[in-house]
Amino acid sequence: MELLIAASVNWKVFGIVLGLIAGIALVAAIAILIVTKLCHVHEDEKVLKILENLAGANCGGCGKSGCEDFAKCLACGKAQLSDCKATSNEAKAVIAEIAGIPFAAEEATVAVVRCSGGLAASDKFDYVGNEGCLNRMVYQGGNKLCATACLGGGSCQSVCPVDAISVREDGIAYVRREICISCGACINICPKNCIDRIPAKAKVYVACRTHCKGKETMSFCKMGCIACGMCAR
Repeated sequence: MELLIAASVNWKVFGIVLGLIAGIALVAAIAILIVTKLCHVHEDEKVLKILENLAGANCGGCGKSGCEDFAKCLACGKAQLSDCKATSNEAKAVIAEIAGIPFAAEEATVAVVRCSGGLAASDKFDYVGNEGCLNRMVYQGGNKLCATACLGGGSCQSVCPVDAISVREDGIAYVRREICISCGACINICPKNCIDRIPAKAKVYVACRTHCKGKETMSFCKMGCIACGMCAR
């Protein structure tokens, strides 16, 4: 009988302890839920405010999947404001204040295609296949003899969010500088790295990226730069 009484008393204590633990756990869970909810709303508001001030091109030039992803990364310190080239300095200043990060105004830039070859640049072979420079690159690194020539396949045109790029009849991609937002999507996709940013105020640039010597350049392109220096003079 004594053993049964002792066992009964132990179960009561166990029940009390268990109840206390459950109560504490419940209070802690509610507290965590409240804090998480408050923090979540705060973070969402910050992201939304940042997103409202971004250019909204969703170009991916910053290396993120789009403006919303960039805004989230910016809000939690996983991205730099300078990664976005499409957003104006005025809007960036507002974003910097929202995110609580430093900001320095950057010089406005535009993208340019540094190639003048096109039909004047000799081909390795006649390409017949799917459109796009990336498809052309599969075959011997592209159909042009020049290693840095614009292939004219239009990959850059297909990713431009503002339709600032078109492939001309002479086979060269051309950027309309007055429309370009300098997002960098075309730069990232060009397999020949023949698209660069230059200052928007620049009136002159060298539209050729070949590193070959003059004689070799002339053998495969009538429009290639031979580093004669005449343009500089």
